[in-house]
Amino acid sequence: MHTNHSYHTLRVILGDQLNAAHSWFQKRDQDVLYLIAELHPEATYVTHHIQKLCAFFLAMERFSEALKDHGHQVCYLTLDDTQGQTLDEVILTLASQHKVQHIELQRPDEYRVFKQYQTLITQQSVPSVHMVDSEHFLLPFNEIPHYFQANHPVRMEHFYRRMRQRFNVLMAGEGQPEGGKWNYDSHNRNKLKESDLDNIPVPLCFQHDVTHLLERIERHGIVSLGTAQASLAWPVTSQDALSLLTFFCEHLLPNFGRFQDAMTHKSPHSWSLYHSRLSFALNSKLISPKHVIKAAITHYQHNDAIDIAQIEGFVRQILGWREYMRGMYWINMPAYQRQNVLDAERDLPSYFWHGHTKMHCLASAIGQSLHYAYAHHIQRLMVTGNFCLLTGIQPDQVDEWYLGIYVDALEWVELPNTRGMSQFADGGWIASKPYAASGHYIQKMSDYCGDCHYKVKEKVGEKACPLNSLYWHFMIKHRSRIATNPRIGMLYGHWDKQTKEQKHAVLAHAKWCLDNIEAL
Repeated sequence: MHTNHSYHTLRVILGDQLNAAHSWFQKRDQDVLYLIAELHPEATYVTHHIQKLCAFFLAMERFSEALKDHGHQVCYLTLDDTQGQTLDEVILTLASQHKVQHIELQRPDEYRVFKQYQTLITQQSVPSVHMVDSEHFLLPFNEIPHYFQANHPVRMEHFYRRMRQRFNVLMAGEGQPEGGKWNYDSHNRNKLKESDLDNIPVPLCFQHDVTHLLERIERHGIVSLGTAQASLAWPVTSQDALSLLTFFCEHLLPNFGRFQDAMTHKSPHSWSLYHSRLSFALNSKLISPKHVIKAAITHYQHNDAIDIAQIEGFVRQILGWREYMRGMYWINMPAYQRQNVLDAERDLPSYFWHGHTKMHCLASAIGQSLHYAYAHHIQRLMVTGNFCLLTGIQPDQVDEWYLGIYVDALEWVELPNTRGMSQFADGGWIASKPYAASGHYIQKMSDYCGDCHYKVKEKVGEKACPLNSLYWHFMIKHRSRIATNPRIGMLYGHWDKQTKEQKHAVLAHAKWCLDNIEAL
């Protein structure tokens, strides 16, 4: 790319738009310039995990190199080049410099970027601006209102069934699901026994040198969290993503559903287990959801070791949950960011940033997140998320932590998962009930409790698991809102049978836990 060269069109590629299959790239045009830029505002709108910053920057760098190798004209700008400029400023500077007549954008997935683009489009000084689809999701953007209604409960299961039928995925004909059931979730709640631990596969990890990125990020004073690794384990090219997908299908999918909710700390592979870890590759668009689903189903059809419960659980995550989260996000933005129906206002405890707490489940999930920039969905929902729900942490702080710490976190998928599913701050638009749980759930799905400072069976006393009293404190505090739910109402019968003294002791211990939350 020549500095003084004129280009007819400038096309902007965001860090989560690394889709080599996009129609933009079907033909080479010397008059079209592609812009990919590292930006200070993107690196700092929340405090990101250092591995997340490295993963996005390296994926962007590799994508720009791949485009150049295929004969496209590319301008790749690092933090050194953009020097704190906003996305709009970078685009307009480049457009002016190269006498660009047309600017083309892909529809962003995040509302805050969409607003930036709207501002850019309405400026009088810019050339013509046109926005195209990102060509990634299965549900077309303009059809979201056909499936979702703003400020209104929409159940994932209903949406998921419509998607299965529409795209003919795991269907047996006549609109009926393969195997006779839509959902095999009840088959997918196994705990890992001691005898299962030695069979957990060694995860496929990549070894990408990111020392140049670590140096650049540090030189620019960008604050991050988590453990820096000179060698990045995450996929940063389409080829990496395809390798990880193949590895998942061959080695992990046979047990994926069975153990998808399980947690352990007794394996060197506790962090990876049977999960695909494709979320970063999917969310940066290095690989398409359609391809992931097709590959997984092909392996299921040709491998007797993979049963319907394993494949259905995986397909539900991609075709159901992921597409559903995007729909709920866009139909409800920007109002979704302000939802806090439970009036949660407590500050996030400091151990969410360093992992040092006597609660073994929290220490394990947070410690893993800080070390790998990753935790699987049950750790996010039922360990860290459950704790924040029970203790009434301010949703903005919960959102910022989840958005920053995970390599795969982008607001369109993080916000409805956290504020809706995990924190019930939307009052039930996503979840039909709060995902609140006592220590019993953690004991049922993990081996954390056996080595914990606290006793999972005890509700009160110095050694009582804090989750037990906090659970009942939450349930009583919000009884008027949630007791009418048929999935919850019967639980109050157990509480009502307790003596006045027993109830007082449990709630008093919960108050002590809340007052001393930093010491738990």
